[in-house]
Amino acid sequence: MPKNPFARALSAALLGPAFSASATILPAHADIKDYQFQLVQQEAKVGETVVAVRLIDKRTGKPVPDAVIFAKRLDMAPDSMEEMVTRLEQLPSTEPGIYRFKAKLSMAGGWRLSLGAKVQGETGTVEDKLVFQAVK
Repeated sequence: MPKNPFARALSAALLGPAFSASATILPAHADIKDYQFQLVQQEAKVGETVVAVRLIDKRTGKPVPDAVIFAKRLDMAPDSMEEMVTRLEQLPSTEPGIYRFKAKLSMAGGWRLSLGAKVQGETGTVEDKLVFQAVK
């Protein structure tokens, strides 16, 4: 340590924040944009059907289990019929990171599934709009 009181104070002023900053480093969390929903299948049958999606961590490619789906909508916006909406019923998951929904698709064409979810331990909302085809 320097003997000069001014030099000692300057050293303390410069080193103090370095020591305290290293003591308060927090673990890095993922950004909510690091998560994405993906369709399990690009097509579904007209009528009673199950639409399944996978929630993944894009950094690792691994599935994300136990997300809380709080917003869901299924409509025909891809075919310019956004007012054509059908009910969705969330079903129990069959495997980690897979989220399933029962729906009745009234006609063939493009359907858009809009989802909003909370990932455990993260702030923010994962939002996605996925388009698939209903076929006869």
